[in-house]
Amino acid sequence: MKKEFTVIGLGRFGGSVCRELIDAGMDVLAIDRDEDRVNEFAQIATQAVIADTTDETVMRKLGVRNFEHVIVAIGEDIQGSILTTIILKELGVKTITVKAQNDLHEKVLLKIGATHVVHPERDMAKRIAHHMISNNILDYLELSEEFSIAEVASTTEMAGNSLLDLNVRAKYGVTIVAIKRNKENIIISPSAQDVIQAGDTLIIIGADEAINRFEQDLQ
Repeated sequence: MKKEFTVIGLGRFGGSVCRELIDAGMDVLAIDRDEDRVNEFAQIATQAVIADTTDETVMRKLGVRNFEHVIVAIGEDIQGSILTTIILKELGVKTITVKAQNDLHEKVLLKIGATHVVHPERDMAKRIAHHMISNNILDYLELSEEFSIAEVASTTEMAGNSLLDLNVRAKYGVTIVAIKRNKENIIISPSAQDVIQAGDTLIIIGADEAINRFEQDLQ
């Protein structure tokens, strides 16, 4: 069943989200104040319109309240982002995801009713930084302020050992939730008897401090 999305702001982030949703076969209403950006998406989005989303009357006419999920990806205009979010909340939109410029912006967005707040630049910077700090960290995703999930390349020392032997939960406070093998086979919720093979990638979850301790011991 197709889901219906509205994407407000068709810059780099909003435009990328819009394309991904369209490629996935979703119905997308694309909105921006910039005519050139709207024209760019006119041929691929379900509907693309030039509109001021800080005008409640305009938003009502567009029927935004009927969409399941609205993504607010307005660029540097923090005031516009906040006003748009307030209007969406008042219109009764169920799920509102908003791009934040900084931590203070995020706090305001959450207080006024944003369902999810994303920091694409900050999150990407963290992922790159962790990969640069440790060659074993292949990917890194923040789940909350204190917990993250990471893809870690297993070391030669790990090969041949079972998860029970490694006992990473007791040693570091992290949990191995999956093992990726040969890029195709994924072992979900591996048992204590599962043995690490050379070339395996471990998907671990835990507190940031615990993951950092695990990282340091891998080097």
